[in-house]
Amino acid sequence: MVIRLSERWPEVSSDRLLSECVPPPRFAEARFATYRPNPAEVSQSEALAVLVDRAKILAQPRQTPTLWSKLRGRTPDLGKPGIYLDGAFGVGKTHLLASLWHESAGPKMYCTFVELTNLVGALGLRQAVEALSSYRLICIDEFELDDPGDTMLISRLLAQLVAAGVQLAATSNTLPDKLGEGRFQALDFLREIQALAANFDVRRIDGPDYRHRGLPVAPDPWTDDQVEQTAAERPATSCDHFVDLHRHLAELHPSRYGALLDGVAAVGITDLRPLDDENVALRMVVLADRMYDRDLPLLASGVPLDQLFSAAMLKGGYRKKYLRALSRLIALARTS
Repeated sequence: MVIRLSERWPEVSSDRLLSECVPPPRFAEARFATYRPNPAEVSQSEALAVLVDRAKILAQPRQTPTLWSKLRGRTPDLGKPGIYLDGAFGVGKTHLLASLWHESAGPKMYCTFVELTNLVGALGLRQAVEALSSYRLICIDEFELDDPGDTMLISRLLAQLVAAGVQLAATSNTLPDKLGEGRFQALDFLREIQALAANFDVRRIDGPDYRHRGLPVAPDPWTDDQVEQTAAERPATSCDHFVDLHRHLAELHPSRYGALLDGVAAVGITDLRPLDDENVALRMVVLADRMYDRDLPLLASGVPLDQLFSAAMLKGGYRKKYLRALSRLIALARTS
């Protein structure tokens, strides 16, 4: 029987949200030793070295420094409480972030920015601070500020966690003092953004998207019949019409998109169409991230994937989100 994502209504508890805050299966085996810096990009080797040094300190159990240990220089110095990896998509930032998590002592947490905001929304700010203040390290992938509410919420959360001694690590395609630009009136929240930026040692990682080096932009789309037939023959493969799928996503909170894919081994989408609605497009970005986390092959008919987002969207404030989603969807389509 073919799985229809558009007919699923998953429920996700706050306990599940917290328990799932670990690197996704795609990065379960990521380690510094398996990261391959591009020889032509010195910044990649430099970032690797900085993170390896940081991991050596974070591998030690969290301790409250005493006055005597400070005077004798025995308290490890991590500098700023957070490290922030900035760079284009596909340069290995997530691999490095997951490696840092794997090689650090617990308790620790790994999540995307969207998952973090969903978690705080589910728990409430006060309970989230109580739950996370004992953590040694919190890793946040794809750090973004999409609206003023997120800015205020995350600024307050991280300020309290830093005050409690929690170490932070984050990746993004946007420098921390530029977060929110092109998406809302970032100048009105400049103090909050600057406070966030002050917590991080920024490391720029340059290079081309490794997923597409020397490869075509997008594979040829399948036909509707090919997608439907393959979904019927292949175990645990979903198949939904594109319109049915994106309408269903509008009725689910993004925190439930991961659970929507429970038990799914591949995703089929028929009649893929160009998008010009920002809300629909951003929901597809979240779904693409959850698919990529789980390394789910994509079977798609309709327009080629590189035509999914309009030219105007690829020039707008969310362009980096859309480009990342395209990079990931195309990579998943090549594995189908």
